[in-house]
Amino acid sequence: MKRWWAVVAYVIVPGIDGSDGQHWQTVWERQWGASAVRISPASWSAPVLDDWVDAVQEAYDVASGRDSRVVLVAHSLGCWAASAWLSMNPSTPTGGALLVAPPDPHGPAFPREAAATFVEVSVQPLPCPALVVGSTDDPYCTPEAAAGFAARWKARWHPAGACGHINSASGLGAWQHGRELLDSLTQ
Repeated sequence: MKRWWAVVAYVIVPGIDGSDGQHWQTVWERQWGASAVRISPASWSAPVLDDWVDAVQEAYDVASGRDSRVVLVAHSLGCWAASAWLSMNPSTPTGGALLVAPPDPHGPAFPREAAATFVEVSVQPLPCPALVVGSTDDPYCTPEAAAGFAARWKARWHPAGACGHINSASGLGAWQHGRELLDSLTQ
């Protein structure tokens, strides 16, 4: 029996500085092996939107060469890079987008200086199935703002409970619930 993750290629789109070794994105990437491609922007620490969107394109090109069905798996600032890329490439075949813990560009904790080019990213309906996952106690985004992004992206909204920023500091490890959410998006 073929497992669902063996027939999909994944583009991993982390937030600022990438995801560390304990982050669920990195754990999943290791599990997926060659089926996963992580973006590699030159501006990890001082993000430039155009650089990140180009990095998503490069990763997508590699992933689509591995499988015809590509799903974006984004976290934090990576959600905005993924949504910008999707908006710029509406006819590019994309099997879905999992957008986890998008930060609120107008919220008080958003890193405006470090990520100035991300502040005015527009929120437009996405051209593929999408699921936004947020936390009730995310310091970078209220659940109301995250639900609003989901509505404007025409994505499903899933409140994940009190999980902080849904990163390695949250102690989620392989984040099984997230894998189940991804499964619901990709099947």
